[in-house]
Amino acid sequence: QVQLVESGGGLVQPGGSLRLSCAASGSIFSLNRMGWYRQAPGKERELVATISSGGIANYADSVKGRFTISRDNAKNTVYLQMSSLKPEDTGVYYCIAVTLTMYWGQGTQVTVSS
Repeated sequence: QVQLVESGGGLVQPGGSLRLSCAASGSIFSLNRMGWYRQAPGKERELVATISSGGIANYADSVKGRFTISRDNAKNTVYLQMSSLKPEDTGVYYCIAVTLTMYWGQGTQVTVSS
């Protein structure tokens, strides 16, 4: 069993930056990919970014060049550094981890508004 706990969400103005963290605990050694989804109000969840166990990252077109995903395997933590934030980035951000199944965190709210 894997538990994921996100932190770092909050209110930020357009153009600002925010860093999300996701701490994994439990049976984590079989994880080979982690990432972030987000869900905007009234919309389905959207894959934002993923990162392999070796640190290879992929991004949604909507965030490419603005967001950076990284991981610290020693700390069992994944990060999402967000910059040049836009109002459309608003939503609940969920950490995911892929092993024999997919695990989801509870989510952290990101609100981009002036």
